[in-house]
Amino acid sequence: MDYAREELLACTIARLIGDVTRTAHVAVGAASPIPAAAVELLRARQGGRPRLSLLHRRRGNPFTEGSRELFDLAGQGRIDVFFLGGAQIDGEANINLVGSGAYPQVEHRFPGSFGSAFMYFTARRTILFREEHSPRVLVPKVDFVSAPGWSPPGVWRRGGPQALLTGKALFAWQADEHRFRLESVHPGVTAEDVRANTGFDYDAPAKVDVTPEPTPEELKLLRGPVAAEIAPNYPAFARKVWSLAA
Repeated sequence: MDYAREELLACTIARLIGDVTRTAHVAVGAASPIPAAAVELLRARQGGRPRLSLLHRRRGNPFTEGSRELFDLAGQGRIDVFFLGGAQIDGEANINLVGSGAYPQVEHRFPGSFGSAFMYFTARRTILFREEHSPRVLVPKVDFVSAPGWSPPGVWRRGGPQALLTGKALFAWQADEHRFRLESVHPGVTAEDVRANTGFDYDAPAKVDVTPEPTPEELKLLRGPVAAEIAPNYPAFARKVWSLAA
């Protein structure tokens, strides 16, 4: 392959975000260089749209009070797409950011839920993203629900999961069935490999598609204007993927 895996994932996320006519504002949390690169790819291709709120921005950050302002925007319905990961993710799109084991006597402590549950409910769409694809991460049932993937009738919820993207595959969320469907496997990965490394059950077609590779145009943008935008905020990532210093 003449591209990095990070570039493939960024292009896939950009396609998931889709048409900017219905996606005006995308927010990216801390330590999320691949989603940030995906949004910058869209912006480079589409005249600076959609708007990007990047919590990790080192200079010129518009948030003067940190994440509180982001939560305010989400509560008003002004965040169209957000990204969440989890130390554990299960087949009902629940995420766990608290710890493994029988809570409160956790075996391993994770970073904490922070505002994940609020953002999961208020952002219009959430893309679940975790590079590691293993039974350790993709579990039958999370040990602790930091943020639920779906809510019962009568519970107000503006948004929910759109998809789950990992380093091996892309899953689409089926809201009516409350479960995932395998959408595609990345180049060099088989459907059998994905099944063997996924702890939860999911639906899959008889023939699974391969995730589209980055186009020459996308790679040119990623390695040019996108890399220049990403490097100041994620210098280690830029050096690793594009051999760039900030």
